Parts: sequence; structure tokens; C-alpha cells
Amino acid sequence: MKIALVHDHLTQEGGAERVLKAFHDMYPEAPIYTLVYDEKRLGKFFNKKSIRPSFLQRFPFGTKHYQWFLPLMPTATESYDLSQYDVVLSSSSAFSKGIITRSTTLHLCYCHTPTRYLWMDTHSYIRGLQQGKFLKPFLPFLLTHLRIWDQLAADRVDKFIANSKTVQERIKKYYKRDSDIIYPPVDVGHYSISDKIGDYYLAGGRLVAYKRFDLIVDTFNRLGIKLKIFGEGPELKKLKKLANKNIEFVGKVPDEEKIELYRHCIAYIHPQEEDFGITLVQAAAAGRPAIALAAGGALETIVDGVTGTFFYDQDWPALANVILNFHPEKFDPQVIRQHALKFSTERFQKEMGTFIDSSWQQWKEMQHIRRLREMKLLF
Repeated sequence: MKIALVHDHLTQEGGAERVLKAFHDMYPEAPIYTLVYDEKRLGKFFNKKSIRPSFLQRFPFGTKHYQWFLPLMPTATESYDLSQYDVVLSSSSAFSKGIITRSTTLHLCYCHTPTRYLWMDTHSYIRGLQQGKFLKPFLPFLLTHLRIWDQLAADRVDKFIANSKTVQERIKKYYKRDSDIIYPPVDVGHYSISDKIGDYYLAGGRLVAYKRFDLIVDTFNRLGIKLKIFGEGPELKKLKKLANKNIEFVGKVPDEEKIELYRHCIAYIHPQEEDFGITLVQAAAAGRPAIALAAGGALETIVDGVTGTFFYDQDWPALANVILNFHPEKFDPQVIRQHALKFSTERFQKEMGTFIDSSWQQWKEMQHIRRLREMKLLF
């Protein structure tokens, strides 16, 4: 079985890239096809020799400002020559599911989510656009074109794997396709429980609008309680201006330092609807409870009253009420960590390996039956 991997773009370190890293560890000989590759950011994860970027890589600012070339991304994705592979595994939250393969090639798509800015978040995406404002009036027309392509691209997938029930439901709604669920990998083995808990709450990740860090900042501004936020992103400057002195932005921190932040926090704050929510599992791996919006992947990773607690309205009074009535001593760190182990990298790779092998065997049998029918030996 000759396999290739396809990913949307390798320009940032996030949950999708960690999934791809797990795939690459499973199939180290498999090349990775992607729109653009930022070696400075992701060279520690992926060997340059394994990466096959599209023609966008050669464009001026193709890596740094790859978003400028959004209209060309469908064509760039379709340009990959995958004719020599038996199985292609795409890791997709946007374009990579739209690859073109031979009729005899099995295409499996691990879907992080149907493309957010084309479907469930399209209106908020347009409203929140900061760069290229002069293009804003034309953006709806481009998104309509991309939405049509995205629907056609989904039809090219032979089997979908969803990373959560939330994403499974979206795949069904937007693509009219069934899917299997395999939760993404979390490196829980490097985490441990601390006997000493600090005096701060914690939040973090990519600082983008839909993750609602503005809600956290507003709430903690009003409460005056200590909060630390890790990560970087386009919302950072805005959030810093909003924040009072009780809120500390620690930036992008090494994994070891991030683990320590998790281990000593009172609780982890998660105010957004996420596809899965890897940071929730990371906090749990350190034995710390979470306070999360009751939506999306959090409903699958948190056991209410056991590993964390929910708030139900995405506004500051609802979040503040839970924080003011939160008692961390009621949560057992050992029980929380044990729950997190269900989402380990080893479990993910085992489930994915079984799924890929069984799908390939079924595919070969289907191909054999098709050939017999073509030869008129089977009716």
C-alpha cells in the first residue's frame, strides 16, 4: 500500500498540524502535499524532504501572506499529481479534500471541520475581516464560488473521518455525507499533576476572533481575578488594549512552559464553540478542571461536575457567575487525568491504523468485483 498525505497549508502550529504529525509518524515514508510550507515555523515537526508544496510556494509572499491567493487555492490543490499512490489521506479543514485521484486510488479524509468561513461562520468572517478591506464588497461573490467548489470537493472523498460528533453533524448537514468518528491525538503522556495550585485561571490557543478571548478579557476585567493567556494571533493587540492589569499575556510559550501553566492553574477557561478542543484535554491531562461553553467538542471532552463545568450563554454574566461559584477542590485531579488518557496519541494511531487497513481491504475487494464485472464474469 503506497500512501500519500495531504494537508491544507503548513504555516502555523495547531491541532490540525499535530494530527498530521501523528499521521507522518505512522507513515514516515509518505510525502506530504500542501499549499505552502513555512519551514521556520514547522521545520521541527516535518522534514523538508517530505514536503511537496504547490506552485503558490513560489509566489512573492506566498508563505507569509498565503491568504492573498485564496482564489487560486482550488486550482493549486487540484495540481497535485497523486497518480502513483494507492491510498491518499487528506487532513482537511478547507481545501485538501478537493484533490483529484485515480479511480483506483482510495481517498480518505480526516475532516477537522467543513470550511468554517464558507459555511457556519461565513457572515462573522466577512464582518470581522481586518486586512484587505477594499476587497470586502467582492468577498461574498468569491465565497459563493468557493462554496460551490467545496461541495464538489467533498464528493471526491471516498470515506470521511470526523474528529468529533459536532463535526460529524456538520459533514452530514453541509456535505450530505456519512462519516466515522476518531478523536484527534493529544500528547497526554508529557503531562502530570501538581500538588501546588497557583492563584490564576488560564486560557490560550490561537488568538482569533471566533475563540472569543474578548469575552474572557471582559469577564476578568469585571471580576479583577488573575488570568493568564498563552498564544498569539491577529487578536493579540486588540486584546491587550482591552485588558486590565490582572490579565497577563504570556505569548507563545514552549511546550514545557505551557504544561507548567496548565499544572498550576485554578481552572482552564474555554468560552468558544470548538470542533473538538485539544486545549481542554491538555488541561485535563494535567489534572485541572475546565469551565467551558456548553457547545461543540466540549460536550464530548468534559464530564459535567467531574472533569469540569459548563456555562450556557456566551456572555460575561453567565461566565462570571460560574467563576464566582466555582470550587476547584470539588474536582479530583486523578479522575480528570484518567479521563484525558482516552484521547492519547497512541489510541488515535491505533484506531486510525485499523480504519485505514480495513478501508483498504474493502476497497481492493470492490475494485476486484468491478474488474470482474467489466470482464462480464460477474453479474
